[in-house]
Amino acid sequence: MSYAIESIAKSIGARRVGEYETTIDWLLTDSRSLSFPEETLFFALATKRNSGARYIPDLYDRGVRNFVVSEEDFKEIESGEWRVESSLNFLVVPNPLKALQKLAEVHREKFKMPVIGITGSNGKTIVKEWLHQLLSPDRCIVRSPRSYNSQIGVPLSVWQLNEEAELGIFEAGISEMGEMGALKRMIKPTIGILTNIGGAHQENFFSLQEKCMEKLTLFKDCDVVIYNGDNELISNCVAKSMLTAREIAWSRTDIERPLHISRVTKKEDHTVISYRYLDMDNTFCIPFIDDASIENALNCLAACLYLMTPADQITERMARLEPIAMRLEVKEGKNNCVLINDSYNSDLASLDIALDFLVRRSEKKGLNRTLILSDILETGQSTATLYRRVAQLVQSRGINKLIGVGPEISSCAARFDAGIERYFFPNTEALLASDVLKSLHSEVILIKGSRIFNFDKVSEALELKVHETILEVNLHAMVENLNHYRSMLRHPETKMICMVKASAYGAGSYEIAKTLQEHHVDYLAVAVADEGSELRKAGITSSIMIMDPELTAFKTMFDYKLEPEVYNFHLLDALIKAAKKEGITNFPIHIKLDTGMHRLGFAVEDIPLLIHCLKNQSAVIPRSVFSHFVGSDSPQFDAFTRRQIELFEKGSQELQAAFPHKILRHICNTAGIERFPGAQFDMVRLGIGLYGVSPIDNSIIHNVSTLKTTILQIRDVSEEDTVGYSRMGHLTRPSRIAAIPIGYADGLNRHLGRGNAYCLVNGKKAAYVGNICMDVCMIDVTDIDCREGDQAIIFGDDLPITVLSDKLDTIPYEVLTSISTRVKRVYYQE
Repeated sequence: MSYAIESIAKSIGARRVGEYETTIDWLLTDSRSLSFPEETLFFALATKRNSGARYIPDLYDRGVRNFVVSEEDFKEIESGEWRVESSLNFLVVPNPLKALQKLAEVHREKFKMPVIGITGSNGKTIVKEWLHQLLSPDRCIVRSPRSYNSQIGVPLSVWQLNEEAELGIFEAGISEMGEMGALKRMIKPTIGILTNIGGAHQENFFSLQEKCMEKLTLFKDCDVVIYNGDNELISNCVAKSMLTAREIAWSRTDIERPLHISRVTKKEDHTVISYRYLDMDNTFCIPFIDDASIENALNCLAACLYLMTPADQITERMARLEPIAMRLEVKEGKNNCVLINDSYNSDLASLDIALDFLVRRSEKKGLNRTLILSDILETGQSTATLYRRVAQLVQSRGINKLIGVGPEISSCAARFDAGIERYFFPNTEALLASDVLKSLHSEVILIKGSRIFNFDKVSEALELKVHETILEVNLHAMVENLNHYRSMLRHPETKMICMVKASAYGAGSYEIAKTLQEHHVDYLAVAVADEGSELRKAGITSSIMIMDPELTAFKTMFDYKLEPEVYNFHLLDALIKAAKKEGITNFPIHIKLDTGMHRLGFAVEDIPLLIHCLKNQSAVIPRSVFSHFVGSDSPQFDAFTRRQIELFEKGSQELQAAFPHKILRHICNTAGIERFPGAQFDMVRLGIGLYGVSPIDNSIIHNVSTLKTTILQIRDVSEEDTVGYSRMGHLTRPSRIAAIPIGYADGLNRHLGRGNAYCLVNGKKAAYVGNICMDVCMIDVTDIDCREGDQAIIFGDDLPITVLSDKLDTIPYEVLTSISTRVKRVYYQE
């Protein structure tokens, strides 16, 4: 729907500055996601570390003419160098986020169709997507794109409601008390689904009960609320909430519940579920056997029954439920291509998000942008209208090559800009039979299609197959870890250095650095200059600190603007001479003080001489001064740590007093951020915590890396035989032994062999048998239902890396950084 700018100003109670008459179709909160500037209204949201107002001049240059800003930001804009013109509009409000949410509320009020609101700790997105699969054949549905369930994501989701919509399905996610009220006013659900209550984002809640009560706020005015009646916590909270809604509390034990699940039978590859509703008995099956999928399916069943979907349709569609891949996978492709695989569904909203991801991954890589897109099904829009919008998106995102698959997109070929390279095929088989995929070279390729088109075959044809073993890196989890530690900072202006040395602790430095740059970290830190120069060549523009500068690498540091730490006079003198030779002045350096580590650094008593050396030259200038904790992770060293802080304060203050410019101070590492908040100073350094491991107790915060492989072969071995080199794999019974393609050359330590550790196969422990070989190892799968080709998890969500490091009597750092470069990294964004 389009709104006149004047109408929007009135709806959000804004003071309008400007006379530019226009209509708004698109709302924007992230300047990098701009698609249609002329029809866009940008909300300049403020965070603890950034302000959206700083991007307004750039957006203006790109064609945006409508902005929502705070009173404070507008005063700065008026008094700044950037001139406010009459050919644009500023809508000035007390709080742009509240204005965004108010606009979503006003928009939602225009629609009277049923709206499903889904909340809970896990399963929200799967329930939403499965409901779409179950209900979309009969209804035009608007739903949250991916996991747009936050204070910002929900209004952007609700804004998609239009005249054609017959049903809305929206997720609502919270991380602290008091947040659900705003989401409730925007979603205004008529049907509520509570998936479950777990420990996610628990740090801001006193108890699970408190979290559950806050989530139930979403359902205050619902007609019906759906939940697991066998869950005692949820049932008690629903009773205390005194909701006026009808309840469909399904139960597997209580026959008196409105929806009684009479039997759940797990087969080898599917589950049969029998139920009774309104005195009618029925049965259906789902192609999943895990408990989470069963619970998600039962929530979907209750919603379908309430919406009066016939039982035979439910049975038919439940059997065809498809798994939800809630992530954008980034893989290495053939011929220097990069693949972004998003082939689990296709609609306009998710296409826009995926294209945005494509643009960000292709920036400064020097690679063209290619989109492989299938027909977009079941949108409720006419083919002509739909593909006109698709063509606009393709053009706005600067796509160089379009490969369309399906009869509908092919029939609209003329709508796509003739300036781009275009290919169209009636089906996936025709594309695979052509030579088009073979011709792709040095391109970033987004594979985006409805599952019915089997685009996994396209991904497989384009993927560079190097090794059966991969390291999956969850970029979303890494950002969650970053925000976890940001939330511990006492002052929002405290800067953050993120460690990406040693190939980002084995995760792969470029993709990690790129994501951190997008989330506005202040510094990246690497070990040596070559690591920094590679990041620069790949397009990383963030400030980069070199922790172990080499005397032979000064030219590299100067050329790529890499800022070295300086820890002694020999290095300082050599650096000054090299800078003078290059005609460089005021090159930033980071002064390291030794306060007790006794590894590298100036002694505090060296500071007067250090100041003398620095003040008698102009080649380099101290940007920061820092030191390194010895044992901030352990209470037994607290007295020593406090002594380090005292020495650092003394030395850093003495250095600062000698210079008029601000010298940043930092001593806190990951553990220090949490345990010594008073020592956070101007900047902190985040290392292992970024990758999901707490250095204080080895607990997992949000797991980032998962090392997995596949079973190559399974054989039966008699009790009398042995397995592996030197006959070290002794058996105590007739056994099934599986070989998996990972060995010590991949980073799997030999000391884990001989039954000292295990991997997971289909969720069960499979011990390593005999010696681990260079490229292969053997595991015992005697008691596990598995087959060749099944997955084996070396470490990941269900097998923490700390289990391995504890077995090896080492630290998680060593295990992570030992993963060989020959192991393919696959990145995904949830």
